[in-house]
Amino acid sequence: MNNKYDIIIVGGGMVGATLACAMADSQLQIAVIEPNLPQAFDPEQTHDLRVSALNIASQNILENIGAWEGVSNRRSCVYRRLKTWELDEQRAATLFDCQQQGVDHLGYIVENRVIQLALLERMAQLSNIKLIHCETTDIDFNPGASIVELADGQQLLGKLLVGADGGNSAVRSAAGIGIHSWDYEQSALVISVLMDAPQQDITWQQFTPTGPLAFLPLSGNSASLVWYNTPAKIKALLALDEAEFLQQLLDNFPSALEKVDKVLAKAAFPLKRQHAQQYVLEGVALIGDAAHMIHPLAGQGVNIGLLDAAQLAQSIKAVVSENFASAEEYALIPKGDFSSLKTLQQYQQQRRNHNLLIMQLMDSFYRIFTNDLVPLKLLRNIGLGLAGKILPAKKKAMALAMGMEGPLPDLAKKY
Repeated sequence: MNNKYDIIIVGGGMVGATLACAMADSQLQIAVIEPNLPQAFDPEQTHDLRVSALNIASQNILENIGAWEGVSNRRSCVYRRLKTWELDEQRAATLFDCQQQGVDHLGYIVENRVIQLALLERMAQLSNIKLIHCETTDIDFNPGASIVELADGQQLLGKLLVGADGGNSAVRSAAGIGIHSWDYEQSALVISVLMDAPQQDITWQQFTPTGPLAFLPLSGNSASLVWYNTPAKIKALLALDEAEFLQQLLDNFPSALEKVDKVLAKAAFPLKRQHAQQYVLEGVALIGDAAHMIHPLAGQGVNIGLLDAAQLAQSIKAVVSENFASAEEYALIPKGDFSSLKTLQQYQQQRRNHNLLIMQLMDSFYRIFTNDLVPLKLLRNIGLGLAGKILPAKKKAMALAMGMEGPLPDLAKKY
């Protein structure tokens, strides 16, 4: 027996759940399929390894869909400054300060689990959204009438199928959408630590020829470090015992890093760039990592994914709102227009070029800062130093990092 929905979202992580919450006032019936629900939050737990740097646009989205309270009620860490440098932290660094932009902060560092829990909590309050905790076993994509089969035997029928199921998207494969992809010659080692220092409000990044070294503050005296390097080096680091690894941190991270008391956890993952050849077809749309995966050095992956979700919701609701004046009228009309190629292309036009720009910027940073030629190193440092002194360029860069540069869906704006 088929369960019929207007929209089936495969993937209830941060991006998929944001889309569902953003559709709360649409009257569309939505199913969200997520097999891996997060563990309940306990403030006594140590911080998770996976964290995100949410910029102001992402905060606005979460506030406007009613999920930010669930973040702030748990834990997060505000950051007001961002610093980047290569050779000389004192003379050739760029410091971005929220005061220069006339705002109170640049963003928040938040555990991914906390964000997802806040969104699922909000979803539970919405009558038009059903969360289905089950594995997807098969997807039969048909424009306007896709069937999703679940491990418990259920079959869901949906007019619009949304892939929010990550880089190995089953929705993307079922729709036959190709990708452009290549691996970076880097892995990222994420390290959760306890510091001998109070909570900080600055996130910083030092560029090195083998990849950046990054610091992200967390609440209390916790922090997250990211060590980018070759896969072989990262593998060797993971093989060290605790004392040896801590010594490697001291030897390799810059003096800007306060004393590390303890390494709580660490994990590595390979880096790749991936971009779907298109985000939409009739009856299907891709958002988040299903559509694009970028180098994480500027922390923009989740932010552009949330912009995807907000823009897709806006494009769909613009069509739906043109078609009804009341719930009674809405129930009588066909609702296929929101899944049409014409409607979905509005979303793609707003997001694909902007995402491609961010991806190309990250690629440029990767290529420029992994070249160890001495003349280029000097030019890089001169460039970083100048970037901190040319105010218009600095403000534009800050606006981009805050998510306030480029096409913005309404939900990314402060209401």
